[in-house]
Amino acid sequence: MFPSTVYSDRRKKLRAELSGGLVLFLGNQEVPFNYPANTYSFRQDSNFSYFFGLDHPDLAGIMDLDGGFDMIFGNDVDIDDIIWMGVQPTIRDQAALVGVTETAPLKALNELVTGALTQGRKIHFVPPYRGETILWLSDMLGIPHLELKANVSEPLIRAIIRLRMKKEAIEVAEIEKMVDVAWKMHTTGMKMAMPGIVERSIAGTIEGIALSECGPVSFPVILSINGQTLHNHYHGNTLVEGRMLVIDAGCENDLHYASDITRTVPVGGKFNARQKGIYEVVLTANLAAMKAVKPGVPFRDIHMIAATEIAKGLTALGIMKGNPEEAAARGAHTLFFPHGLGHPLGLDVHDLEGLGENLIGYDDEVQRSKEFGLAFLRFGRKLQEGFVMTIEPGIYFIPELIDIWKAENKLAAFINYDVVETYKDFGGIRIEDDVLVTADGFRVLGKPIPKTVEEIEKIMQEI
Repeated sequence: MFPSTVYSDRRKKLRAELSGGLVLFLGNQEVPFNYPANTYSFRQDSNFSYFFGLDHPDLAGIMDLDGGFDMIFGNDVDIDDIIWMGVQPTIRDQAALVGVTETAPLKALNELVTGALTQGRKIHFVPPYRGETILWLSDMLGIPHLELKANVSEPLIRAIIRLRMKKEAIEVAEIEKMVDVAWKMHTTGMKMAMPGIVERSIAGTIEGIALSECGPVSFPVILSINGQTLHNHYHGNTLVEGRMLVIDAGCENDLHYASDITRTVPVGGKFNARQKGIYEVVLTANLAAMKAVKPGVPFRDIHMIAATEIAKGLTALGIMKGNPEEAAARGAHTLFFPHGLGHPLGLDVHDLEGLGENLIGYDDEVQRSKEFGLAFLRFGRKLQEGFVMTIEPGIYFIPELIDIWKAENKLAAFINYDVVETYKDFGGIRIEDDVLVTADGFRVLGKPIPKTVEEIEKIMQEI
């Protein structure tokens, strides 16, 4: 937990962004996965964590914008709880740790909210994403659950985005710690990527590293020799030489700050000529995109820099043809690079995404595209100092997508379909780093994780 002044200052800044009413932050509850007492690992709501900091179930926070005070609602443990959990600090003692002096039992929250509604006061809340929270909010506010999202507070959402997008130095430090753990996860995975190994052995090992070093993985591990499936969570394949292994994995700590790193390595530890050719194209796109990162540059422009580098590289390899700049402008590269370049990173691995992708990533100046590929760019607006972004270009040979484009003869002026056919067994390659936007450019966070051909081949030969 950060010092109490961090949370007090955050709430003070939020209060300055809003006027009138109550701001309601509901913490998460425990969720059972097969019977009530057997629950998933608890994960606190990120907005509650950001403003109120406490990390256990069944809590709520209120900011009274008119009265100028904050409250935390929760129940102290009784003797039955103590038998199973041991003695726990009181809600009042916990609230003091985050700069809150007023507390009340959880049941008092309904009374306070009902009173505010009776007085015609505004209740500010953000979109709920868990079923139990939706029901809680619906009952408390008297709004049918299907209508909750239509009644969220856009001023609150926009204020949270403004505050959380710009990372404080203490937040960057936490993210960087998680990248350092990801270094261990990925370098271990690289060394294990040998013929005969089953994917789940590597996936389980690197998840175990996360749990032993800091906490859970920040998202389910993506690890597969079938890297052409962008988010492949199936781990049942046996590694064979000649395939590339995509490992997309990160972790989060007890403050819930996350890392998100992708590396792609040749099974067996040595790139063949075909693998090296495609890999170098992706690496060039990764480096070119990062070099363009600085305040004031639209992230969509940086995405297109990566797209153009991919078109250039694939043209040099004979997979694409024609003018690479025109090919990228026309979207021909999206056959091979159908996703966006990256996304914000912080308390959520796709930071703030639950508040609405377009509100986070776009504005009046930069509108979201409807074109295939570019439409999947989660964030397009201008970068600002303090943003933390992932940079993750990739090249994928997706047989089903290739078949559709080839049948339509789509953008055939830029694609050598006969050559592309010979790559349908290739899989995919993605390279991802986490970067901080600085005053005059960028900084790659954490301990450098091998990503050149030479670095990867070297570490994969280490015992």
